[in-house]
Amino acid sequence: MNDLITTVTDGFTSRFGAAPAGLWSAPGRVNLIGEHTDYNDGFVFPFAINRRTVVAFGLRSDRLLRVASSFAEESVELSLDDLAPENLAGWSAYPLGVAWALGQFGADLALVPGFDVFIDSDVPIGAGLSSSAAIESAVAVALNDLWQLGLDRRVLARVGQLAENRAVGAPTGIMDQSASLLGEADSAVFLDCRTLEAEVIPLGFDAAGLELLIIDTRVSHAHSTGGYASRRASCERGARMLGVTSLRDLTVDDLDRALDVLDDETFRRVRHVVTENRRVQDTVRTLREHGPTAIGALLDASHLSMRDDFEISVPELDLAVDTARGAGAIGARMTGGGFGGAAIALTPSALIAAVTAAVTAAFAVRGFTAPDLFVVRAADGAGRQQ
Repeated sequence: MNDLITTVTDGFTSRFGAAPAGLWSAPGRVNLIGEHTDYNDGFVFPFAINRRTVVAFGLRSDRLLRVASSFAEESVELSLDDLAPENLAGWSAYPLGVAWALGQFGADLALVPGFDVFIDSDVPIGAGLSSSAAIESAVAVALNDLWQLGLDRRVLARVGQLAENRAVGAPTGIMDQSASLLGEADSAVFLDCRTLEAEVIPLGFDAAGLELLIIDTRVSHAHSTGGYASRRASCERGARMLGVTSLRDLTVDDLDRALDVLDDETFRRVRHVVTENRRVQDTVRTLREHGPTAIGALLDASHLSMRDDFEISVPELDLAVDTARGAGAIGARMTGGGFGGAAIALTPSALIAAVTAAVTAAFAVRGFTAPDLFVVRAADGAGRQQ
């Protein structure tokens, strides 16, 4: 964090010629279990991680919005009067989209001042750890403070989701922003995506001697294109054909009927979501009753469902999961939207080095790009840094 704070402070001063008024940050997230359930009004179980995006802000006396970052040479400028999804593109659509979305949730954009913002992050991009929600959440808490909006964190999560859906064009659910905004140390957020009720559940990884190892395959993905949107469309089609509002309304007891009604592909998409919702609930119950060492089989089953029923894995993710399990992880699965990104492996601390070595060697043997492996811890959510 100290390096990020220095980078954004110096970057702001260099780009805009003055010191920032304040710094805010928000974490990326890893989803322990519950994939592609969020936009189906289901259950998810993510936690905020100790990789963060930091934003430095300064208010202006005019209506100009200026956005700069450490990962782009150019700055983007736009007037508040022109702030609309159709005028946003590229990486700046994330922070500017949040400013626009705040207007949809009560901010009077005719009265608020413009701003300068500089952004830096150590959340890996394209790894399935929600670098996008980290940006959105950091900007949302900053503007909520600076514009004195008084919105609570659950509303800010909806702001971030709207920005991603409308300004960025990615049809994602509300899980990522909720984890980034509501997370607490050594805990995960059990979120009902229909009611937005959230409960913070202790994980107990430290006491059990467990670490969560991230295996970033470095196979990049993009939620705004390709398979993610088609999977969401399949879920909506399945719900429509089964006469329910969303797949949340189905249980595993409905799958026999679904098999008779749906084509094979749509059935498998539906089966993943229905069984994944059950696995999320079972994971929370198992943590409470038996502790984290007992959830490995649920993680494994989640990966098989995503690989075979939802068909969103790739060979690199399958290799990472299988190798980690073989080297001593108690459970492993791909995490995130799929088609690349990262896998997670819940691993005894004493075996982290062995699992890391085994996965690295397996990727080399297959001729895959070397993965990036690192441990994450459950961290606190978004807030002001200084």
